[in-house]
Amino acid sequence: MDARTHRRPRAVLAAVALVATLGLTACSGGDDGGSGGGGGGDASADAVDAALEKGGEITYWTWTPSAEAQVAAFEDAYPNVKVKLVDTAAAADHNLRLQNAITAGSGAPDVAQLEYQSLPQFVLPGSLVDLTEYGFADLEDKYTASTWGSVTIQDGIWGLPQDSGPMALFYNKRVFDENGITVPTTWDEYVEAGRKLHAADPTKYITNDAGGDAGFGTSMIWQAGGRPFQVDGETVTIDLQDEGAQRWADTWNTLVQEELVSEISGWSDEWFAALADGSIASLPIGAWMPGVLESGAAGGSGDWAVAPMPTYDGGEAVTAENGGSAQVVIEQSKNKALAAGFLRWLNSSQDSIDVFLESGGFPATVADLESDDFLNQESEYFGGQQINKVLVDAANSVGKGWQYLPWQAYANSIYSDTVGQSYLNRADINDGLKAWQEQNVTYGQEQGYTVEEG
Repeated sequence: MDARTHRRPRAVLAAVALVATLGLTACSGGDDGGSGGGGGGDASADAVDAALEKGGEITYWTWTPSAEAQVAAFEDAYPNVKVKLVDTAAAADHNLRLQNAITAGSGAPDVAQLEYQSLPQFVLPGSLVDLTEYGFADLEDKYTASTWGSVTIQDGIWGLPQDSGPMALFYNKRVFDENGITVPTTWDEYVEAGRKLHAADPTKYITNDAGGDAGFGTSMIWQAGGRPFQVDGETVTIDLQDEGAQRWADTWNTLVQEELVSEISGWSDEWFAALADGSIASLPIGAWMPGVLESGAAGGSGDWAVAPMPTYDGGEAVTAENGGSAQVVIEQSKNKALAAGFLRWLNSSQDSIDVFLESGGFPATVADLESDDFLNQESEYFGGQQINKVLVDAANSVGKGWQYLPWQAYANSIYSDTVGQSYLNRADINDGLKAWQEQNVTYGQEQGYTVEEG
């Protein structure tokens, strides 16, 4: 998700309702009709071209602010096609609405936006079209390895990446300089920076973490080398005590138990104010963050900078994705070839991507990430720093092999009740991870999955 789509707090009840609905169909698979043309002719790359020339009407659900301008540009390029655009406002509500339409058998759009973490929930029940037969495998080289990996599940291609959120360390350079803090390159140094800062000024904290953000927790485990979720069809393995998960938890235990992190909740007015005045001095977070800081913490303009994520051993740079989304074609579509054509243009046409970049999105396309104009862009908010150089390096350093749970929305909804309790009690986060694992094992088994513990 980019800077404008990461809207908090999440609708937790909506997430629970969504996965409860998904559970009814989790292991049922799609209908026997497959993902053929569905009114658009044969499923092939030629069928896509023919459908675009013939025209028709499709519906597109998204929460991306650039969508209106993108649709207008598409309709200029393909005047025989009409796209009905529906702004669904936010990811969690969007997912619930989409799943309800899929379950009802009617009312779903032809094309929809989904966060990467949500894709498995819709892939495994057979709700999405496998785009392989429409020639989408030829597009692989356009995208970063991590985002392409997010849309290729169970030997299928289920969407095209729109944006990405490789993590970097956003830090308040003014606060660091005033307190003699060197930008940390390891997490041990980050902990020491937190100690030094809070000792010098007890009103300031190295970062904030109220313990309820599952997306942050899983991304940090990913960056630490953890791969706690492995999905093979209807068999799911969960190991939230693998080496990477423990590595992150042990580090974060120190920060939490020594009260070095602010308990201000993210995305609150208080959070934005603390970012603006430097009370929260750094954030390990996704590459979509610059726009959030510029719009929500304008008072910090000129103070902030971006650095690579600290590592655990001081060695080779490694990071993780934190957010991001793709667009997909819904199996219910009556004109799959035309829908695939719109999707192909939306996330692979330079005309469309340029519109997306103008609105502040962080791309998933290699050509744009390697563009001199993009790399050399100087940010006034970040004191003239060419921050995209750091963020692109991060995009090229995402650890491989990460998978989400098929019921990630539900897993995220119970994170604060399990891992979050460790934060609340300043107890061992490993115990919270064990509780999170136990509840996920039970839930997955109740939904008909074979769940194994690592």
